[in-house]
Amino acid sequence: MKSPFDQLEAKAVDWNVSLEETRETPTSLLGFGSRAGMRVVLKLSKQAGDESHSGKVLEAFSGDGAVKVYESETGAVLLERLEPGEELVNVVKRGNDEEATRILAQVIGKLANHTAPAECPTVADWGRGFDHYLQSSDKQIPQELVQEAAGLYKDLAFTQRTAMLLHGDLQHYNVLFDNRRGWVAIDPKGVVGELEYEVGALLRNPFELPDLLSDSATITRRLEILTTLLHLDHSRALAWSFAQAVLSAIWGVEDGYQIDPNNPTILLARALQSML
Repeated sequence: MKSPFDQLEAKAVDWNVSLEETRETPTSLLGFGSRAGMRVVLKLSKQAGDESHSGKVLEAFSGDGAVKVYESETGAVLLERLEPGEELVNVVKRGNDEEATRILAQVIGKLANHTAPAECPTVADWGRGFDHYLQSSDKQIPQELVQEAAGLYKDLAFTQRTAMLLHGDLQHYNVLFDNRRGWVAIDPKGVVGELEYEVGALLRNPFELPDLLSDSATITRRLEILTTLLHLDHSRALAWSFAQAVLSAIWGVEDGYQIDPNNPTILLARALQSML
């Protein structure tokens, strides 16, 4: 019987990579090794979806604030190895949320103003999740919350100004430290929308610190830093973040998770709702 890693090893041969270590995540197979004296990471997606086109998205960023790509095809990508690769979430856990937020603003600024590959959906495409949920029989997320978020999301999508390639999941777990390049983004989903949309994912994190992310003082401080440093429309960033928090909860339901009133995304959505 073939191992799931056989495909990874075959691709390593194709791309002349010497593998030293392999790992498996819920969505991908990872191989760590070297090619022509360079430390690299080989990543294969387990199934079709956002990650399948991450190589093209990263190529579109051209290394501006994002990990560099050496080889890419649908479902497979060869990347530079970030050393030591510490996650930005550790900065928050050390009590420096303000510093982490400033770092995220810097990374968002570097990623801004790139043209999206044709494969990328728009934020309006992502918003169809609201209709799917409202047409379902699921009642885990309060109906009034979903309806308010859905209406606001559609209005925001319709009234966008400058749309561009966005990371789509720019948060503390997807920004790693490299000794040469500083803080660098990984694992983009790739979506087309205005820059205010990019703020939503980081406000929902770190997900294991719900008391922090749903605290009104934290939200206010984060939004002030982000909108000031990035010259964003504060009211649109706030509104997008609320609508996305509810949409994220919907995605959680679609992925089979139980969503109760104490779910971090619901706690955040309620806190943001009170600030609108």
